Amino acid sequence: MRFFFPDSQDQVDPGFDFVTEERDPFRVRQRDDLYAHEIFTPPPFDGLLVSKAIVDGRAGGGAGKYTGAQRHRLYRVGAKSFFRLSAGRTRLEIMGDCGAFSYVREEVPPYTVDEVIDFYDGCGFDYGISVDHVIFQFEPTVDRTHPDAREWVRRQEITLALAEEFLRRSRARKTTFVPIGVAQGWSPASYADAVQALQRMGYRRIALGGMVPLDTAEILACLAAVDEVRRRDTQLHLLGISRPYDIPRFATHGVTSFDSTSPFLQAFKDDKDNYHTPDRSYLAVRVPQVGANTKLKARILAGQVGQATALRLERAALDSLRQYDQGEIGLAKVLDAVIAYDEVWDGRSDRTEQYRQVLEDRPWRKCGCYLCAALSVEIIIFRGTERNKRRGFHNLFVFGQRMREQLGKER
Repeated sequence: MRFFFPDSQDQVDPGFDFVTEERDPFRVRQRDDLYAHEIFTPPPFDGLLVSKAIVDGRAGGGAGKYTGAQRHRLYRVGAKSFFRLSAGRTRLEIMGDCGAFSYVREEVPPYTVDEVIDFYDGCGFDYGISVDHVIFQFEPTVDRTHPDAREWVRRQEITLALAEEFLRRSRARKTTFVPIGVAQGWSPASYADAVQALQRMGYRRIALGGMVPLDTAEILACLAAVDEVRRRDTQLHLLGISRPYDIPRFATHGVTSFDSTSPFLQAFKDDKDNYHTPDRSYLAVRVPQVGANTKLKARILAGQVGQATALRLERAALDSLRQYDQGEIGLAKVLDAVIAYDEVWDGRSDRTEQYRQVLEDRPWRKCGCYLCAALSVEIIIFRGTERNKRRGFHNLFVFGQRMREQLGKER
């Protein structure tokens, strides 16, 4: 079972000073900043998933997350060199996709098959996923003849037609990547129909898309239906699914790989599960920057909070967290400082008990990852991209541990 981490140019600055919050003035992001696979040995994932929509933007509008210089360098040197995958570490593979979520509201996908092949082959990917059109609805009892299924059938037919063209053009162009066909559906039966069609075309690697909103039971129902038609040598990939405790069950249905950003994004986009451990998750302690928090800036402009007061409370919260970690003050004192600042920048949510739990447990001291050892309490502070992304990398480390544990592999 292989885990692919979707790239969105998420890196951290190894020279960032967490006390002064300053960077090296001579830092060059692409040259100096580190990816997660450069921080951990072995890496917490088996490969990267790189989306055309992230790199090139969406045809007809919508910029990607790469600068022009980054994009040109990726095409010039190739993905393995761009992502520095050959620096004496575990070999990572690279899978490419189109980023179908970026154009889900369009009538048809905005990329041609040859444009996508140019992207995959030009960047030197190991695997390339065919052009697809997402179906979000899940109605297990609705068949393809039902009026409600008209749009779902249309999207499935578009996806299958593009998959057929993708395989034919890939073979004609003698591409070096392994083609992966996409099955989109709205029910167990429709997913089985799509897989059967893709196998007839010649695909032996198939990605199941549109399953992100489904619960585990629904995913398993689809996999069971696919089992009825799946060849023994057909391998499945789950797009956007990360459920480490369900991986062994997925594996029994021919799933050999999956991708997800969830463990990483939860570090700074979740309301409660920001810091993961093998046993539970914790809320990160929020100490936003006075000049960067929109709520606080609005309160300062409205005259509800003095800027000098906000800066003083912000500094007191940070100092107290560090003093507590060093054993210089007790739990009650650090909680008072953190909550006092919470009330100024937010004033609506009472996080006292969540903060008490994480500060009392000090999970960063029990963690075996490099980042927790190096950063100590800084890893639990919700504040700015350098801390938040590092906490996301920590979550990937824990996710990798959980996955290996579920599969009975050594950590």
